[in-house]
Amino acid sequence: MEEPPTALGGSFLMDSALSARLAQAVRAADPDRYFATLFAPAQHRPYLYALYAFNHEVAHVAESVREPMLGAIRLEWWRETAEGAANGAIRNHDVARGLAALFADYRLSLPSIEAIVAARAFDSSAGHFADFAALESYLDATGGGLMRLAARILGGDPALTREAALAYGLAGLLRSLPFHNRRHKLYLPLDLLTAVGLTPDEFFVLQNDPRITAAVRQTALRARDHFLAARRMARSKFTLPAILPAALVPLYLRRLGRDAPIHRRQMALLSAAMKRRL
Repeated sequence: MEEPPTALGGSFLMDSALSARLAQAVRAADPDRYFATLFAPAQHRPYLYALYAFNHEVAHVAESVREPMLGAIRLEWWRETAEGAANGAIRNHDVARGLAALFADYRLSLPSIEAIVAARAFDSSAGHFADFAALESYLDATGGGLMRLAARILGGDPALTREAALAYGLAGLLRSLPFHNRRHKLYLPLDLLTAVGLTPDEFFVLQNDPRITAAVRQTALRARDHFLAARRMARSKFTLPAILPAALVPLYLRRLGRDAPIHRRQMALLSAAMKRRL
């Protein structure tokens, strides 16, 4: 039988004003996780917002730089910010303050935060994934690492998050393909493109090509399989808010290439939360 999670006691570092600013930042940048957090116990929400605001900062480094070296510099700045927050040397930034409260009140490990930052180096590099195993290792280190930390904050079981993270990560990747193609950044694995007869350069420029459709379909099927595996996992009311964004995977896969209206996303999250399952 599950026991309710306990924190170490709210510290002076997380006040209502900081919590509100972090929540606003997450709502603007990451609405899926913002609305999922509304189903978490109130005392944990400010800390989840701090975690998700930090994730947004490191996840979007690659979009704000033109050179891998600049990306590496910005990621190192955020790694040092997290290190300082863990050790009481807090930078003058809301996300840094939020991290400091998170470290103080939940004692999350610094290496688990640093691992997410390190994995994000791929985003601004010229690297490729050789196969789905490499791609899913990246997704597990980024979105998966985030879900595991969220589960710890909630007092849930981090082991229940992997399949949900892979499903949500693959669906998100497919949704963002047009954006990444404009950046000439390839996330789909090379062996998949080879199997359908495409080169990376062709993938970036061709449109309405059946080979691209085939590659997208194979990735969508893999996302669906991970979603179904996540749905079969043992239920945990404490872990659910951490993995709740994955409840959107079926909606996203049905609407590939089209926007999913926010009210439909909200209804999908509400339905999963009420059923206490993805």
